[in-house]
Amino acid sequence: MLKNLYRRLREESPVPRLAFYIGLTIELLMVIIDKSNYINPIEGYLFRLTFLLFACKLLLTRYERREWALIFLMEAVGFVSYRVTGANDIIRVVTFVAACKGISLKAALKYTFYVTLAGCLAIVALSVTGIYGDISLTQAFGHEAAEETRYIGQEAAEETRYTLGMGHPNALSCMFFMLAALGVYVWFDRMKWYSYLFLMLLNAGVYLLTGSKTSMLITTTYLCGACLLTFVKCLRKKTILYVCGLLVFALCIAFSVDAAVCAQRVREAQWNEFFYCNPRDNEHIVLLGKIDRHINGRIISLTDSDNNDGMIHTWSAFSCENNMNYYFDMGWVKVFYRYGVIPGILYVAANLLLLWRLWRRRDACGLVLFVMFAVYTVVEAHLVSVYIGRNYLLMMMGCEAVVSENGKG
Repeated sequence: MLKNLYRRLREESPVPRLAFYIGLTIELLMVIIDKSNYINPIEGYLFRLTFLLFACKLLLTRYERREWALIFLMEAVGFVSYRVTGANDIIRVVTFVAACKGISLKAALKYTFYVTLAGCLAIVALSVTGIYGDISLTQAFGHEAAEETRYIGQEAAEETRYTLGMGHPNALSCMFFMLAALGVYVWFDRMKWYSYLFLMLLNAGVYLLTGSKTSMLITTTYLCGACLLTFVKCLRKKTILYVCGLLVFALCIAFSVDAAVCAQRVREAQWNEFFYCNPRDNEHIVLLGKIDRHINGRIISLTDSDNNDGMIHTWSAFSCENNMNYYFDMGWVKVFYRYGVIPGILYVAANLLLLWRLWRRRDACGLVLFVMFAVYTVVEAHLVSVYIGRNYLLMMMGCEAVVSENGKG
């Protein structure tokens, strides 16, 4: 009798799907709350609730033996990470990805888009009307020459940029990029030239409000890539396109590891170049220093703490509890620093598996999304977060995608 009840719950009832979408809704609402000025006092309890909901969906889903074996292995890695760091992020992520099986990818992403858009518009509306949240932020944003502020001690000039309730201009521009990327991916087959033009104009407007060059350039590149694939359909099935995506992804990981290895030398080279007109190091370090200036000192920011947190000597197999509380912008470095080398390698492998699936179903727009998220994560850590609803790639890893005639999943 219990076996029949379990079968009916799994195969005939709406309980699994309902549990998944309730959990997803809560996760997305936590992302919205995090972007606002409100401090969520029950965030820890909500994380436990969503874990239980996704675990319920997982237990009410049919898996093959090899899938169960993989789930248990990944959960074991998550448990070890929890025991070492005290953070259950990996357990929650593994459970969520596994719970995505049987869920339509397009439906889940479309739902994610609508909830996130509604939440962002609500934050903007509350800010603009003066009900809740600051509309702008006045401070020094650090766009002066690094040498003048870091070595001479010149005070950075303050300026006013718009946040529209999201706390920081970069948060506003980041959410626009995420929504634009998700919206184009979901409705890729229906995009027209004027759709891309409209988004480009919005992107320019957001840049004028926030002054965030990184998000503006990433969004522009993504829109141009998606637009190209919309009108040059023959490119969608070219294997070379996916090989290039793999190379870009590998370059992002390699650059991040290289930055973690050489950050201290880059700082010293910049010091020597400023005071002695000679970096006193090789061309490799000089090149990293030039790149660092263009990404607003992201590399040398890894040397800002007493222990140079983020540099490779602070990485370990499963990280440690102290690494949970220190923040910096380089996302791929944060993966290995915060969660450990072993979980970091497994996450990279999961991304490679996703890339392979994108190639198998010739999901060209998915490839552009994947590549731009990889590049964005080099300099920003938005996707590397306790908030599952930030990282759309997790759903793409776990949900079922139906391939259309155009090759779009």
